[in-house]
Amino acid sequence: MDRDVLNEAYDRLHRMGPEFGGDEEGNHGLTNHGPMVAEVLVRRGHEDDVPCWVDEYVPRLRELPTGGEPIGDENWREAIGDGRRIADWTLFFSRSLAERPWQEVLAAWWPRLLPGIAAGSTHGVIRVGHAVRALLAGETEVSRNELAHGLAFWAGRWRTLPGLTEPAGEQDAAQALAAIPHLPEQKGLIAFRVPRLAGVPGWTPALAALRPPADDDDVPARLKDLIDAATVRYLAYGKGSPVLLVHTATAPNAVLHTLPALPRPLWAPSLSAVWAASAAIVAMYEPAEAVPRELLPKAPDTSDPAAETLHRAVEHGDEHVIKLADTAVDSFARTGDPDTLAAAALAAELLDARS
Repeated sequence: MDRDVLNEAYDRLHRMGPEFGGDEEGNHGLTNHGPMVAEVLVRRGHEDDVPCWVDEYVPRLRELPTGGEPIGDENWREAIGDGRRIADWTLFFSRSLAERPWQEVLAAWWPRLLPGIAAGSTHGVIRVGHAVRALLAGETEVSRNELAHGLAFWAGRWRTLPGLTEPAGEQDAAQALAAIPHLPEQKGLIAFRVPRLAGVPGWTPALAALRPPADDDDVPARLKDLIDAATVRYLAYGKGSPVLLVHTATAPNAVLHTLPALPRPLWAPSLSAVWAASAAIVAMYEPAEAVPRELLPKAPDTSDPAAETLHRAVEHGDEHVIKLADTAVDSFARTGDPDTLAAAALAAELLDARS
């Protein structure tokens, strides 16, 4: 990993806020994906593409707002989930990470943030996951700052899901995703959809139906199953919401890559939380009917389809296409299933169609 390229991108992007659009009252805008994409490009050997990609992306963003009231150990609970306090949270975590090892800060805050994993349509945990991957590859002051920004966004947008329960069933991830009930009326912003999950018949039993890990050692395998199943499922159902449904796969992938930095007792709760988040996105955005396979794209027909998938995603340039390609390539390496790569090709088609 070329740390100099990534650090330069982080430096530029840290001047900007974690969202753009929205309003001054802290209501949701669009998520700043710049740091996440920069990490993917550098880690995947596309560091030469980073400066140009950032040049084109930064003009969309708005500057990080200034802080107001400092957050500390005595008042953080009243600030959690308050989108107006993201700048305050950024200062808090920057200070914490300057005073303590980043692994200690992450371990202390992960269980506090985990119940609100739906934060920013799961972008909070995803940004933290990319930051942790960068730190595990080589710690720098700038990568610690990126973790501070990711944790701050998660804390500011912290949002719980209704009807949560622990997995206790017999279904594998593919079966469990297929059995998630949908909102009867899939309309409105995500902030208005989440509370309505509580009234969906079978929502909580569907969460419980997933097979739990046998022990801590089994958690990575269960996460990989979820990632693989969600990636392939995107191919059939992604047309329903090309952007939101990407996160059914990328959120658990972010958790998977964070596990090495977390105490083992936090592994199983992390699986439960991100399973619920992926299931919630399915319930809120997935269409009732799958698109027939013959109407969907295929994986690249080349000697190295994974590398070609990444190349095409970088050429496409959309942040969600790049992040799904990153996850799909991991899944393809595990499973050999070309439909994982075809899912990334579909995202590129759908997001081209949206522009």
